[in-house]
Amino acid sequence: MAVPSATGGIRNLELLGIYTNDHLASATGGIELVTRMLGRHRGTSHEPRLEELLDELREERAALRTTMGALGIPVRQYKQAAVWIGEKLSRVKLNGRVLSRSELSDLVEFEFIATAVLAKRAGFETLRAIGEADSRVDAALFERLIAQADKQHHWLADTRREVAARVFGGDPGAADAAADT
Repeated sequence: MAVPSATGGIRNLELLGIYTNDHLASATGGIELVTRMLGRHRGTSHEPRLEELLDELREERAALRTTMGALGIPVRQYKQAAVWIGEKLSRVKLNGRVLSRSELSDLVEFEFIATAVLAKRAGFETLRAIGEADSRVDAALFERLIAQADKQHHWLADTRREVAARVFGGDPGAADAAADT
């Protein structure tokens, strides 16, 4: 985490630039993935929550861009492009089928986005802490985004278990303590 300097500014702004650009690129990848998931789950019980998640991810990416702008951190477009291409390439994965989509794809996508939400939440915690030391960062905004990420992860963890039970059988049951943190 960037630590405030003795003068109250952010120390290691260059490192914070790398960090925030990585999170921004990940947000772009998450939006691409959820957009694809939404196409797959149109007309299902997952559609409304995926629509909501997509809107929230777009809002979070905008908040991150605004914060970067306030700190004078440039957006590294090559990172955005690399993640966008990577998300497209991830569609070619070993799922037991060559030309069609497998049920395993649904499970892997829900697992991936649930895990990504936890990583995003950690980034929001870091930015909230920076906001407590530097007024250019809106700590209250990141506090709200942390709560939003918690809500997202709770739904995604439940859905991931439901999809796993549909694919492999068994009872989806409740999340264990690790899945809810």
